Amino acid sequence: MKETLSLGRIAGVRVGLNWSVLFIIALVTVTLAEGRFPDAHPGHPAWAYWASALSAAVVFLASLLAHELAHAVVARRNGVQVDGITLWMLGGVARLHSEAPTPAAELRIAGVGPLTSAVAGGGFLGLAVWLDAVHASGLVVEAVAWLAAINIVLAVFNALPAAPLDGGRLLRAFLWHRTGDRMRATHGAAAAGRMLGWFMIVSGFAVMVLSGDLSGLWPALIGWFLITTATAEERQTQLRGVLDQVPVGRVMTRDPVTVPATTTLADFLSEGPFGRYRHSAFPVLAPDGTAAGLVTVRLIDRTPLQARSTTTIGEVMRPLPEVVTAAPDDWVADLLPRLQTSRDRRALVLDDGHVVGIVTLADITRALSWLTAAKRPQT
Repeated sequence: MKETLSLGRIAGVRVGLNWSVLFIIALVTVTLAEGRFPDAHPGHPAWAYWASALSAAVVFLASLLAHELAHAVVARRNGVQVDGITLWMLGGVARLHSEAPTPAAELRIAGVGPLTSAVAGGGFLGLAVWLDAVHASGLVVEAVAWLAAINIVLAVFNALPAAPLDGGRLLRAFLWHRTGDRMRATHGAAAAGRMLGWFMIVSGFAVMVLSGDLSGLWPALIGWFLITTATAEERQTQLRGVLDQVPVGRVMTRDPVTVPATTTLADFLSEGPFGRYRHSAFPVLAPDGTAAGLVTVRLIDRTPLQARSTTTIGEVMRPLPEVVTAAPDDWVADLLPRLQTSRDRRALVLDDGHVVGIVTLADITRALSWLTAAKRPQT
């Protein structure tokens, strides 16, 4: 899930929002302001309902972030690098650089998410009880009580033993420990995820057909998400099996054409597409020869024609911290998911800060085709 707005770093982890998070904020706000709050505590002005509902929605979003941050922090403590967190319509996604090294690490990383939501729910519940005891506004108590309930529901739902939920990862850790086979464990968790997804889709549509209530659309949507994501995770694990122990250096394009950061856009464009710069993306070099970033034709095209003679590549490039990078001895299986979620679908391969290669999804797909053909049994 790509981020639309960066929130910077929290606890050293890059955090961003996808545009679809606006949908969940709007849905929660409207549902509370037009339904639950007026029904439970009538007589307040409309602005009070809307302000309380919006506040509850924002705090709910913060609790989702806390859930994902817990995953990220525990992952780092277990030796798994975290590329970032993105909040979107159906929750949050913590992007891990690689998979957990052991079933025990998988158990800790997955289990801390529901635990965090349960603790948050308990904390909100205690706060609601205290606010009610001191005779705080009923509207405030209702908002805090809703936050307690939604976090407890989130903890319980995420603990269901079905991929891609945290419970699915707990199930995978258990199966991995029992069988010693990560791929078989992933297959079992994915199958459970698809079963749960189909159940939610069927039950959701049944509610809509039998009662005419459109609220059944929400579980159906979540069920569809479970099926597609569980299948994608299973496919990802199968790819890892084929690409196991293949270093990036074997699939990268060596010594790619580079462009100095000081080159003007006009000079750059004058040598393409039939001259030196005949590709669509290029590593950018700083004056000392180290990697500075990545520039694409699409980035250059955003600059007005009249400004291209005075604008340099360094001014329009994607800075190195925003570019996917890898070392020649990194595993392709770990790089692949990062490439699939990146904006440019490319990674710079660096050795001591210098560009030694570039990897695209096409490079990995080509290698995957050869490796699959080599491993396919003859008939």
